[in-house]
Order: sequence, then structure tokens, then C-alpha cells
Amino acid sequence: MERLKALMRMTAVRLSALYFLLFAICAVVLVVYVTATASNLLESQSRNAIQDEIAELAQIYQSSGIIGLVRTIDRRARQPGASLYLATDATGRIIAGNVESLQAGVLDDEGFTPEAFAYERFTTDARDRYHIAIADVVALPNGMRILVGRDQTEQVRFRSVVQSALILALALMGAAAVLAWLFIGRRALQRLDRMSVSSARILSGDLTERLPVTGAGDEFDRLSENLNILLARVALLQEGLQQVSDNIAHDLKTPLTRLRNRAEEALAGPADTATTRSALEGMIGEADQMIRTFDALLMISRVEAGSHAVLKAEVDIAAIVADLAELYEPLAEEAGAALLVDAPTSLKVLASRELIAQALSNLVDNALKYAGGTGRPARIAVALAADERRWWLSVEDDGPGIPAEMHGRVLERFFRLDQSRSMPGSGLGLSLVQAIAQVHGGQLRLEDADPGLRVVLEFPREDTTRPDGQS
Repeated sequence: MERLKALMRMTAVRLSALYFLLFAICAVVLVVYVTATASNLLESQSRNAIQDEIAELAQIYQSSGIIGLVRTIDRRARQPGASLYLATDATGRIIAGNVESLQAGVLDDEGFTPEAFAYERFTTDARDRYHIAIADVVALPNGMRILVGRDQTEQVRFRSVVQSALILALALMGAAAVLAWLFIGRRALQRLDRMSVSSARILSGDLTERLPVTGAGDEFDRLSENLNILLARVALLQEGLQQVSDNIAHDLKTPLTRLRNRAEEALAGPADTATTRSALEGMIGEADQMIRTFDALLMISRVEAGSHAVLKAEVDIAAIVADLAELYEPLAEEAGAALLVDAPTSLKVLASRELIAQALSNLVDNALKYAGGTGRPARIAVALAADERRWWLSVEDDGPGIPAEMHGRVLERFFRLDQSRSMPGSGLGLSLVQAIAQVHGGQLRLEDADPGLRVVLEFPREDTTRPDGQS
């Protein structure tokens, strides 16, 4: 009973029941209409035939009198067919005709009988003795009664057969519908039970569990497939969150340990101003690095979540490149690196000046850390190019580069090729650049510069301004 209640709560089952009920009502109405129309047509034809025969008998009565009328009725009554003929005297005694007895009261009133009546025929077959008919009764001046009618037994049987067929058809349809509901509903409940079991496992923390897919391609499969994609995404995010948490713990533990060690050294050492000042400056540097790490994390989260106010305006990307080149040129010279710029004199697009400058700054910072190699001077190349649909910003260095199989990993937060964390940085630079590219509808690509690494930012162009020269 509980499963039946659960089955009836299913929308598909309730819709099927509603459709069956509507179909049954329409079928009943249609059959009743057709049957009634056919019966009315047959009755109308019978009445017209009766009237024609009454008119013929009236002419015979006018020309041949009572004797001719009775003889005609007797002759026609002996012919096979559905016609009824009866002539009675004033006392109601049957003189001629093919009717053995009539329902009481039929001959009392002249004209067409208001409804079908029962009568008995002269026959030796008891099964064909009782019939139904309609008739017209005519009273003669001498008190005689003349009845002319048509048998309606076949019409009644026709209606009875149609009604029986309709009842049988509806019964069979109802039984088939119930069986179909039980079969389909049971399968649906079984699938829902399996989905519920899988959902319970997922809620218990097993993110590797997936909802069952039967391959039928129905709505349950489509729902399961979409939810499985969602679960895979959640599992990936959960794994990423776990990795980020581990990396945060590792990257915070190191500077915090250094802070504590510097503080202990300052307390254990001589209480002179220079030593204390040096220890405090080192502690401030470590604290600044942690603050930069958290700032980068916060900006990545805000950009990815869309909560960071990305105010796009018409900006000159070439001017941003020139400003950053001017800013980093002294740092490049100090590091013994050559900073090369290949950009048009002007390139105006719709973008966020702050975020594009942040992305370019991160890429140049990374290039300065890793540019150069044994026996060759360091080189950093910044390039800007565009066509009518897109524009590109790339930063290339001639350092050791990144293996192709690690290109996806280095875009993860806190992931660093330098597992010893001996190089400065937090492992968030490329993650932030990728988030900035995505919020502008663009993408980040890592390419092998042979030697070195080339980072390419590709953005869709939202204006028709063309670069007007190269510098």
C-alpha cells in the first residue's frame, strides 16, 4: 500500500491516469453520440416508411372499403420483414395481422406510439417470440383499429452490442493501464531507490559515488548525467580545496617559523638597537610576504566569484605596456636582463586597466625570477598584437621553462615547481593571471619558447580600433 501511495505521488503516473480518464470520457461521449445519432436516423426512417404505408392503406380503404383493407393487411402480414400489421374490431379482437399480442394500452390512442412497445409474433421459435416496435395507430369510423409499425429489436440489439463493446473496451483499457502503471511505476521506483541510495552515500561524504545511468536516454538518465557532471565538478573543487589548504598551511608555516626564529634571535642576542632593528625589519618583510599572499588569494576569489568590481572602459593597452616596461626596466638592468617590448603605439580596447596591469606585472615578475641561464644573458620579451577580432599580450623569457606535462599544474593555486620553496613567491601569480583572463572572456596559454617559457593572454576584442604603428 505504501508503494502504491508512492507510485500515485509520481507526476508521470498521475498524468497517465488523467490522460486515461480524459480518453475514456471522450470515448464514451463519442460512442453515445454515434449510437444515438444512428438510432435516431433508423427510427426516423422507420417512421417515414410507416407513414408511406398508412397512406397506401388509406387509398385502398377509399377504393375497396373494409374488406379490401383487411385483405391487404392480411396479405402483407404474411410477407417476411420487419413490418407490423394489425387490424382489430371495435372490441379489440384481432381480425388480421402478424402480431399475436400487444403490450397493454398500445391501441388506446391514435397516432404514433410515444415510445417503443413490446409485442409477440406468430412463430414456433420461442427465442424469436418477443420483440420491440414502434407503430402508428389509426381509428376507423366503425370502431376498428389499424396498426402499422416497424420492428426495433435489431436497433435495440445494436445499442446493446455497442454498450457492451464499450464497457469491455474500457475494462480492457483500464486493466492494461493498471498493468502498465505497475510495471513502469515499479521500474521508476526501483530507479529512484537506486538514486536515493547513491545520494545517501554522497551525503555521507563519498564524492566518488555517482548516480546510476541505465543508457535508456530518458529523463532519469539526463538528470543523472547532469548531476554526475555536477558531482565531478564538486569533487574536483573539493580536491583543489584540499590541495590549497595543504599549500596554505605549508606556505604559512615557513614564514611564521622564520618570524618566531627571528624573534627568538632578537631576544637571545645583545640588546643593541642595530640588532633589534634588523630583526624587526626581517619580521616585517615576512609579514609583508604573508599579506601579499592573502591579498592575492582574496583577489583571485573575488575575480572568480564575480564580486570584484570589474569596471571595463576604453583603455590604451599599449600605454599600459609602456608604463610597466618603464617601471621594470631598472629592475631588469639590476638583474642583468634585457627587457624588450614589441607593441603598437596605441591599442584601445574595453578592459579593466587595474586588472590588466596586475596580470602583466605578475608575468614580468615571474620572468625576472627565472630568465637567463648558464652562459647566456637573461632576456625578457613583452609583445602586444591585435587583429579585428582579438588581441594578444605575451611575456617570454629564456629561462629553464616549464615541462609540457606541468603546464596545467602550474596554474593551480600554490603549486610551485620549486618544492623546496627556496625561491621567493607564493605560487599564486599564474592563478591570478588566469582568473583575470577569464573575467575578460579570454584565456591563458603556456608555450615553449625554446629556451624558456612564453605566456600568452588572448582576449576578444570589443571595438574596431586598429593598431596604428609598431615601436
